[in-house]
Amino acid sequence: VQLVESGGGLVQPGGSLRLSCAASGFTFSSYTMRWYRQAPGKERELVAAITSAGGITNYADSVKGRFTISRDNAKNTVYLQMNSLKPEDTAVYYCNTRRFMDYWGKGTLVTVSS
Repeated sequence: VQLVESGGGLVQPGGSLRLSCAASGFTFSSYTMRWYRQAPGKERELVAAITSAGGITNYADSVKGRFTISRDNAKNTVYLQMNSLKPEDTAVYYCNTRRFMDYWGKGTLVTVSS
């Protein structure tokens, strides 16, 4: 299993970013995918999740209405569209799936600052 995140960077408050996670080594279309984040000095937290066919999504209260998770099973990729970014969204964002155990990418850093 390999998960590779991309799309992070520096953005001003109120701005947008789209993260991508390219997956390989397993049957992507059969598994729920998740985005987590970890801010400096804080525990890793679940941001959003999407079921295998994309029919059900859920979000942390802190990002509801601002972030959207989606997936393209033909491209083995999951996305996180982040709008109206706030400084408190600054964190390393990780892609995750669970197949007998948790698998993680290396993360992509999102910094929201003016």
